[in-house]
Amino acid sequence: MSRIVRTAADILYPAILIFGLYIVAHGHLTPGGGFQGGAVIATAGALVIVAFSYKEVTGWLTKNVLMGQEVIGLVGFIGVALLALAFGQVFFFNYLAGSGSLFGMPVPYGINAGELNTAGVLPLMNFAVGIEVWGGLTIVILYMLSGLEKEGC
Repeated sequence: MSRIVRTAADILYPAILIFGLYIVAHGHLTPGGGFQGGAVIATAGALVIVAFSYKEVTGWLTKNVLMGQEVIGLVGFIGVALLALAFGQVFFFNYLAGSGSLFGMPVPYGINAGELNTAGVLPLMNFAVGIEVWGGLTIVILYMLSGLEKEGC
């Protein structure tokens, strides 16, 4: 692609990453969450793949790194759910809700803008799902575009 497209991609890439992380972080307060935020972040990868050549991008984004990202997300999600068993609760119990610790503040009563430090384990699970979807969808995009590489595009 042209220098203009590459420069625009360089400028938009961090903005898309930040927006995706915003959607992941506020998933328990607004529409969105880990899957939607991870999909937005994966589109940043698609933008880079379109702006640069497939060979350049596969030099930066290796399949093993993205698969590792998927594994970290999945293990994080199951790990947060399993930690409930350590607290003597059932699997997937929201042990942080109302605890006063990280993400454990009680939800203010009445109309409010929404407190980020609420919802217990839900934000942690949103982050885990976001990391997993980011890696998984980027791998799918890389596989789809690998066909173009074989055709010489």
